[in-house]
Amino acid sequence: MKNLMIGTAALAMFAGAAFAESHSVVRLGTEGAYPPYNYIDDNGEVAGFERELGDELCSRAELTCEWVTNEWDSIIPNLVSGNYDTIIAGMSITDERDEVIDFTQNYTQPDPSAFLAMEGMELDMEGGIFAAQAGTIQASYIAEMGATLVEFATPDETIAAVRNGEADAVLADKAYLAPIADENADLAFVGDDILIGGGIGMGLRESDGELRAKFDAAIQSMKDDGTLNALIEKWEVGETF
Repeated sequence: MKNLMIGTAALAMFAGAAFAESHSVVRLGTEGAYPPYNYIDDNGEVAGFERELGDELCSRAELTCEWVTNEWDSIIPNLVSGNYDTIIAGMSITDERDEVIDFTQNYTQPDPSAFLAMEGMELDMEGGIFAAQAGTIQASYIAEMGATLVEFATPDETIAAVRNGEADAVLADKAYLAPIADENADLAFVGDDILIGGGIGMGLRESDGELRAKFDAAIQSMKDDGTLNALIEKWEVGETF
């Protein structure tokens, strides 16, 4: 483990140095599969709350940016290895992640997580089986509460697991689940909302302090002039600041 951590740190330093040398284009890494935060539209382009946010942050920071999509389960390793320069993908700020990468200040408040199940299902919170996307704060929460966790690579697969009986319910961001519940009468929220994590921020390599400072300043300017709250309200991704 120690050798792995040393190797990861060295790789991050190399990737950061490479970025510092070229600084011409900043690559924004996202998943493209988690609406309303990020998704791929009918034209094959990244869209959603974080697309609008990221474009505005790059404009304010006077950076030329391009979008890169990456599967969730490798999104942090591929940031560290230099495949892109930031993560802007609905990623909650946690102490565990902060040991590997750096974060900007949060650009959303902690968003409620919720359980979605088949209509009429009563959940056994200790003995039940719950689905979550792998590597998420929701997966960690289920594991810690002692219930049976089944993890999936994509959020769509967690919904399918509830429908086919692999899981009693899925735990995910309520902003993601709410449109699904509205469009499917056979699915319903169960139990209380849960607050997990410290809000969502941009992830960066620990060696890219200058870039983090630019995005931090841009996020703060959007908070100060109210444009961030306007985006939050437009996309319904939680409480405003």
